[in-house]
Amino acid sequence: MLKQERIFCPKMPLAIYREVAAHLAQCLGVQVELLPQSSTTFAYGDSQIEGLSLNYPPDRDSPAEMLRNPQQQIEAILAYYAQQYGRWERREY
Repeated sequence: MLKQERIFCPKMPLAIYREVAAHLAQCLGVQVELLPQSSTTFAYGDSQIEGLSLNYPPDRDSPAEMLRNPQQQIEAILAYYAQQYGRWERREY
């Protein structure tokens, strides 16, 4: 069964959300979807994207010896962007 979660970084720009999604989609078994902004009030300083929806395999060894566990790759990518844009908020669903 896939692990499902939503991640948010309120001040992250749209272009960076797309970049993060592209990086995460390169991880083995990871499916990424951009979540549109649900706020009905426009705020110039807020992102046009509310967050990302992630679906990925639970922790386990990758079938390819050369590849890291998808969870490790996801965490490394998210940590890089957190340094630039602030902490991620996470919600499992």
